[in-house]
Amino acid sequence: MAGILDSVDQRTQLVGENRLEILMFRLTGRQLFAINVFKVQEVLQLPKLTLIPQRHPVVCGVVNLRGQTLPVIDLSQAIGMRPLVPDQNSTIIVTEYNRSIQAFLVGGVDRILNLNWEAILPPPGGAGRQHYLTAITKVDDQIVEVIDVEKVLAEIVPMSTRVSEDRLSDPVLERARGREVLLVDDSSVAISQLRDTLTQLGMKLHVASDGLKALNLLKKWADTGEVMTDKLLMIFTDAEMPEMDGYRLTTEIRQDPRLRGLYVVMHTSLSGSFNDAMVKKVGCDNFLSKFQPDKLVDVVRQRLQLDIT
Repeated sequence: MAGILDSVDQRTQLVGENRLEILMFRLTGRQLFAINVFKVQEVLQLPKLTLIPQRHPVVCGVVNLRGQTLPVIDLSQAIGMRPLVPDQNSTIIVTEYNRSIQAFLVGGVDRILNLNWEAILPPPGGAGRQHYLTAITKVDDQIVEVIDVEKVLAEIVPMSTRVSEDRLSDPVLERARGREVLLVDDSSVAISQLRDTLTQLGMKLHVASDGLKALNLLKKWADTGEVMTDKLLMIFTDAEMPEMDGYRLTTEIRQDPRLRGLYVVMHTSLSGSFNDAMVKKVGCDNFLSKFQPDKLVDVVRQRLQLDIT
């Protein structure tokens, strides 16, 4: 089963071309779900599961994988569906999000599929598990639901958005007060984290839920005669989003003479040298892994320092 990801290292050329690959799987029924392949380390049969006391209700236990202890999360229960029953034939997907590694218990892996982000649409409004989706797509006339893993993880281990006192007392950050920033992310959790942190600096925030909406908003401002580098201090954009990803958004910004001077920060749960290379390729000014309040503020400070120097 691990062979399903053997060629993942050859797939990096897809990012920056507004394309992605998803790993599709099932939970308790016939419905297909998916996550981005680049967040997946491996897929394997469930190793020996060890129960732990006082664990979160959706955490089945922990496994030892090559000397590393990983929590195993029942993804079905985590998004409000019927719990899975782990046994020796169960499948786990090992992932890396926000600098942490965890395993998700699933009902079974389907396949990897290469798609254009334009085929990935925002989820419909509604109750239930709709709140745990960042997007949907259609494959062979069947709806595939893309799970908001950041929301799942935030409910298990909430992340602090507080900025340390020594950062907040920095006189350079006084220049951030009242400055405008555009936040681009399809995850309501990520937007909420950014908002909670940046409002501590007194910044004015604009929000777009995907790259296409952000680009249209930027062009609308530019069409009114706004000098965009005066209006916006910076843009924080996620990498993977429906309709237009953050890499394509950055490319579009750099190709528009009215926008190309904007300071763009890639703010993503993807990590590693792959992202560093992609950031340079598409022309981002900075890269930040989610979610680190103090480092987020450090990036704002770096941007402010450019005005001083």
